[in-house]
This record gives sequence, C-alpha cells and structure tokens, in this order.
Amino acid sequence: MTVIELDERLVQDSYPVTELSLCQVRLMDDARFPWLVLIPRRSGVSELFDLDEVDQQRLWYEATQVGRMLKTLAKGDKLNIASLGNVVAQLHVHVVVRRRDDAAWPSPVWGHGEAEPYDLDSLASMRDHLLARIEALNLR
Repeated sequence: MTVIELDERLVQDSYPVTELSLCQVRLMDDARFPWLVLIPRRSGVSELFDLDEVDQQRLWYEATQVGRMLKTLAKGDKLNIASLGNVVAQLHVHVVVRRRDDAAWPSPVWGHGEAEPYDLDSLASMRDHLLARIEALNLR
C-alpha cells in the first residue's frame, strides 16, 4: 500500500475511514451532509490528467461505487461527485449525497453556513456503517 503525505487541510477537515486499491477514503467532519473524500495515493498529483489512464479509470470506478453505496445508505435524492482543488491542490474527489431538504439544497455544499462537526458517538457510528458497506464493495 502506497503511503502519501496528505495536505494538512484534508487532515484537519476529515477523518480516515479506509483504504481502497487506489484511494484513501475520508469522512468530512460536517454532519449536515453525508460526505466522503477520496484521495488517490499518488504523490505530486493535483489534476486528474496527472494520473495515468489506469488510475484515472480506477479513481472514477471507486468514486462511483462508493457514491452509489453512500446514496443508498443516506437515502439521498442526488449524488454530487466533484474535484475542485482551488483551496487544496492535492487531487481529491468529493462524494456528497444531497437531499432536497438539506441545509444547502439546491446550492453547492461548499461555503454554505458553518460545518456541524460529528460528536464522537455519531462519528464512530458513521464510520462503522461506512466500513461495513465499503468492505462489501470489495474495492481493495
């Protein structure tokens, strides 16, 4: 398993969940939205085209499989998958489940209100649910 150094902002804003064959999966610390971040374990990568073709395909495969699982788990109305990188240059992909009644609908989640951090019990419960479902996807 390749180990890379994560941008400090990713470390501060999210919690580790698991490792897939390409990406580290992290849970964003904002309980308002079911929101994961997938970070390819490749050094010096800031754009999708910095990955070779095999890794590009693997990234989108992992993002869509994890997204489908998260949307089902969270009973969402819409799945948003995005790679922005304006604040954090290290390549990472946001996988966010949206509901018509969420705090930001229909606007983007970025910059909308203040994040509501998970309490320790909710964080542990969410991680357990995610781990069980991600393990079932067999993406390692």
